[in-house]
Amino acid sequence: MVLRAWPLEGIGEIRPGDDLAAIIVDHLGDPLEDGDVVVVTSKVVSKAAGLATAGDRDSLIDAETDRVVARRGQTRIVRTHSGLTLAAAGIDASNLEAGTVIPLPPDPDGAARDLRGRLEELTGVRLGVIVSDTAGRAWRIGQTDIAIGASGVVPYVSFAGVEDAYGNLLAVTSPAVADEIAGTAELVAGKLDGRPVVVVRGLPTSWLGSDEGAAALIRDDDGDLFGLGARDAVLAAASRGDLPRGFPVADEDDDLLALARAGTDLSLADVTVAADGSLEVRSLSEDGAPEAYVEAGALAERLRILARALRREVVIAVVSD
Repeated sequence: MVLRAWPLEGIGEIRPGDDLAAIIVDHLGDPLEDGDVVVVTSKVVSKAAGLATAGDRDSLIDAETDRVVARRGQTRIVRTHSGLTLAAAGIDASNLEAGTVIPLPPDPDGAARDLRGRLEELTGVRLGVIVSDTAGRAWRIGQTDIAIGASGVVPYVSFAGVEDAYGNLLAVTSPAVADEIAGTAELVAGKLDGRPVVVVRGLPTSWLGSDEGAAALIRDDDGDLFGLGARDAVLAAASRGDLPRGFPVADEDDDLLALARAGTDLSLADVTVAADGSLEVRSLSEDGAPEAYVEAGALAERLRILARALRREVVIAVVSD
């Protein structure tokens, strides 16, 4: 496979109501061909849809959040209503007028489908369209562009059941080709060069014509081994309640004792703060009932787990009167 990818020059600022497809066609240079894939950044799609707003970024993140996945300090990783898991719900303030923020398109696959239809209407050729956005990766430094919306391009190719050159049967290998195309487009467009549209040519015909959409790349909750950040999973488990969508997450100044007591019946044990700042857990049984010591030990263990999750340096001891 030999690919050719090039950015469109001179597109300029996209305004609300602009016919994005017509603008793309006007800046093509070389005409599009059957099988080309047009990669467009989500920002210009949102700009054309009039989604930019002058408002509070945190409030917009709240509105775009289906549930919190992880949070530390001011950084929030959330799952959006469209199913994407991104820092700050993908809301951005770069390359915008000061004081303005912009969310992702609410239906990225729908946006890709609409843009593809309009482009095919204007050009008379069969195309694929990818709407891309920048995302971080768990366990790795840096960001890369991914496909958040797609039309006319397969989101992934499954090699399950195929033998490799050594006769090994592949089980889970599935290249996320839509993401790889989005990453290729980012490389040639540049991050700061104001070139939001890239044409990619030379993809296999078997990868084209699909209407499955990029939503097929999103792992569902049941299959997600990392549906919560490690710290947040501890807090959710310690609450002993059903996890609400968009659940509240502890801040650095949250009361460790209140978190430890949440969802528990501490009739036989309690905890106090000693003069040196350590936490003392004691049983409240006057007759030395064994269950009181069990409850005190369990409370101490909850405190240790929560303290570690919150990265607090706390000395915890079980004491007796």
